[in-house]
Amino acid sequence: MDALYTAEALATGGGRDGHVRTNDGQLDLDLAVPKDMGGAGGAANPELLFAAGYAACFHGALQAVARSEKATLGDSSVGAKVSIGSDGKGGFELAVTLEVVIPDLPHDEAQALADKAHQVCPYSNATRGNIEVNVVVSDD
Repeated sequence: MDALYTAEALATGGGRDGHVRTNDGQLDLDLAVPKDMGGAGGAANPELLFAAGYAACFHGALQAVARSEKATLGDSSVGAKVSIGSDGKGGFELAVTLEVVIPDLPHDEAQALADKAHQVCPYSNATRGNIEVNVVVSDD
């Protein structure tokens, strides 16, 4: 791959109960295990960061696809829910639900754009075949 950009981050401390900082200082966060997983909560965690990144990346892919299709997205949004759970083998796995909202388009057209975005989004390409990713178009 001929990289266009490389992001760098360093995790220190206790991993999920530690700290993460990017080399450019744009992110500088304490981390905590979520209360739902038996931790203290009250701080960012890897799943939150993944959800934010995937939502933003997918929305960008959706916008690129819309431009190429000459479609207008209007007040669109993409939400990402990242779940973590046991893989049944002593480890953990992730699952993602992406909720796409394009209120100014009919459902079928919005779904077609979302499906095309799922084919070009770098996060979708990285996760395809590795974890469950559901793309849901909502009419809200």
